[in-house]
Amino acid sequence: MPIRVAVDAMGGDHAPKVVVEAASNVSSQHGDDIQILLVGSDEAIGSLSGTDSGALEVVEAPQVIEMDESPAAALKQKPRSSIHTGLGLVKSGDADAFASAGNTGAVMAASLFILGRLPGVSRPAILGVYPTLSGFCYVIDVGANVDCKPEHLVQFADMASIYVERVVKKERPTVGLLSVGEERTKGNEVTKEAYGLLEADPSLNFIGNIEGRDVMEHAADIVVCDGFVGNVILKLGESIATVIPQLIGREMKRQSLGEDAQKLVGGVLRGVNKSFDYEEYGGMPLLGVSGTVFIGHGGSSVRAIENMILAAANVAKRNVTGSIQQALGAAAES
Repeated sequence: MPIRVAVDAMGGDHAPKVVVEAASNVSSQHGDDIQILLVGSDEAIGSLSGTDSGALEVVEAPQVIEMDESPAAALKQKPRSSIHTGLGLVKSGDADAFASAGNTGAVMAASLFILGRLPGVSRPAILGVYPTLSGFCYVIDVGANVDCKPEHLVQFADMASIYVERVVKKERPTVGLLSVGEERTKGNEVTKEAYGLLEADPSLNFIGNIEGRDVMEHAADIVVCDGFVGNVILKLGESIATVIPQLIGREMKRQSLGEDAQKLVGGVLRGVNKSFDYEEYGGMPLLGVSGTVFIGHGGSSVRAIENMILAAANVAKRNVTGSIQQALGAAAES
């Protein structure tokens, strides 16, 4: 039976056109394994020209939560939005996952309201991907919780470990706590207390504190921090992909490099930049809610949304949500 992914057709800066095109591409290439439920306005989707939306199942959602709207206000005022409707399909069991490149705050708020937290989870968190010298590491949280308690950081580590084990297929991934020094006494009060709690958790492969300069060295498979810090380093990584090419371009011009040399350098640079390209992984999972939810970049292209849909289907297929519920629910009862 195919995995059913509800896709927010109205979410993102370039919706619905790029979303419908991405959904059509995934459906044509993976139709035997993935069934897409395109959630949005029939009128807006049907008005698109040059896009094959006829093969997709459309679920009507007449309201749209705009990118700049207040999540709290939108949650109350637009109960028939594409975000509400898509998450409702997951809640009712008519979809296995929901993916949206729309208003991040609205997706998080609606996920909590409609799906709720998993038993034993205090704070759902967003898991981000970060390039390193040895592939990728996973940073949690990257924006859902700007203020955290030590026990929240431990839960983030538990959820991320389950995700990496089941999705990335890496047994006993290493966990590092992001701080201002490697010593356990370094950091603010939250990180110092969290260190002891992480160390005492037998389910974690905790290696201690790591510093910001260690992240891209792949000092740990999973980097744990609050959402304020995590969001800063995630966006810093995104900026590298745009700033470094500009700096190298200026330097090549300053050194008056020939056309052949510039092409050679440009080819190398494109290869490196691919690691920083969010379109490669498409979206980020919201872990800790009672369902599979993926959040994409507002400026997502067709390729980014395709990859987000594929990632959401993969996570749903591997029942990451169920594994987190089993692990943290059991811990809460003990």
